[in-house]
Amino acid sequence: MRTMKVLTRSLLISYLISALLLTVLAFALFQMKLSPSRVAAAVYGIYGISCFFGGVLAGKAIRSRRFFWGLLSGLLYFLLLAVMSFLLHKNLGSDTKALTTILSICAACATLGGMVS
Repeated sequence: MRTMKVLTRSLLISYLISALLLTVLAFALFQMKLSPSRVAAAVYGIYGISCFFGGVLAGKAIRSRRFFWGLLSGLLYFLLLAVMSFLLHKNLGSDTKALTTILSICAACATLGGMVS
């Protein structure tokens, strides 16, 4: 029960970080007229930063097998992101390479966050 509470808090904070950073990115996009490739790279970076901090929070709170709880935090972040995308667009998109990249970024950064916690 405690782990579910920790993971829920970790995900909530990860998504709050994402919202804040995506707002900053939207402002930068408006002000600087960034190219689509830079925007995509920035979004991937935001996913990585958010998952990293989610992994750190999960690892610090649970204190055992930190890499595993970090990984689980990243996978849950991706799963929730994919479910919301599916609900909004009625599909996950046809670009499986991008989907795989996002999954890898979320899993790797959250695992790293769990290990350094």
